[in-house]
Amino acid sequence: MAKGKDVRIRVILECISCVRKGTNKESTGISRYSTQKNRHNTPAQLELRKFCRYCRKHTTHNEIKK
Repeated sequence: MAKGKDVRIRVILECISCVRKGTNKESTGISRYSTQKNRHNTPAQLELRKFCRYCRKHTTHNEIKK
């Protein structure tokens, strides 16, 4: 049997400081992580502090749309 809407969904987290820099010579890319969240417990966008290898420090990563 197939479920209608899954409770756990896959989300992509993106570094907000890399996105703000845009085309900066120091940053060669945008840090992204993939994870899962429970749709019922966290209906708002997910925001976590993760390590960005391009900024070389812990920064805030926000959920983006697929």
